[in-house]
Amino acid sequence: MIRYREDRRTLLWAFFFFPLVGFAPYIEPRLIPWLLPITLYFGFCAGVFSHNHNHCPTFKGRRMNAFYSAWLSVFYGFPTFGWIPTHNLNHHKFVNKAGDATITWRYSKKNTWLVASTYFFVSTYWQAAPLKEYMEKAKDTNPAIVRGMKMQWAMLIGMQATFLALGWLTHGWRLGTLVWVFGFAIPAAFASWSMMFINYIQHVHCDPWSEHNHSRNFVSPLGNWLVFNNGLHAVHHEAAGLHWSKLPEAHAKIAHLIDPALNQPSIFGFCMRSYLLGAFSERFRTKQVGRAPYDPPDGVELKLKTAAVAAVEVGVNASMA
Repeated sequence: MIRYREDRRTLLWAFFFFPLVGFAPYIEPRLIPWLLPITLYFGFCAGVFSHNHNHCPTFKGRRMNAFYSAWLSVFYGFPTFGWIPTHNLNHHKFVNKAGDATITWRYSKKNTWLVASTYFFVSTYWQAAPLKEYMEKAKDTNPAIVRGMKMQWAMLIGMQATFLALGWLTHGWRLGTLVWVFGFAIPAAFASWSMMFINYIQHVHCDPWSEHNHSRNFVSPLGNWLVFNNGLHAVHHEAAGLHWSKLPEAHAKIAHLIDPALNQPSIFGFCMRSYLLGAFSERFRTKQVGRAPYDPPDGVELKLKTAAVAAVEVGVNASMA
């Protein structure tokens, strides 16, 4: 049923660990402080899976892909179709240049913790327009996509409401709300926030006019095992439909062509230097690599060697139909 055998681990995370870790506070509320880092990790993975699934559908069949999109929506905290107009069809087309709804330099060209941590709110606001346009266009042209949207909304709202009700039934409304918040609500909110945060740090101060320096990578093997190779971002932009399990091999072929400053060992080390130490000394902050996104070469936009947006759209539509 799955297209790549490596996704057996993806499905283990999605169908076993997501609900298991979510219900752990229901079983023993005193575990909440200790479980929080774990629930945040799985929340991040929910975001990664929804991203990966929209680029490269997990299952061979359309119905299973549609169900999986709805299932992931529950743990991502927003219907996964939201990736299509704002990410697949917009961000991958413009890659942090003018026209990208998720540009990192909209209100500030600096990369500080304040800018990075609040980027979620800025990006959410500006993604609303293409999202609304996409939904309106789908209503007029593609009933199958509309059915998928409704299914995702229904499962998201229905299951989260069920989780909350179970909390009330087992622990009363006060403690029941608390176990739901820490078991399911916070991880889902973190899933959305972390996806926008990782998008920010993977593009801020990169060169979108360059063939390979348009994205920042986090190359730790252990880190990428934990996040399903989400750290290898340059090669993802250059082959958007490539399955996540193929990214390390593809990255190895272009790693020597990428500016060393954009191949960071780990996301934690990068954040510690850029945002903790950078708060005290500017020398630890990131510097613009190559040409800035707001400085087009001779006014001519160069095209990256990315997967065709049309091909991505076909794959996404197939997954939701």
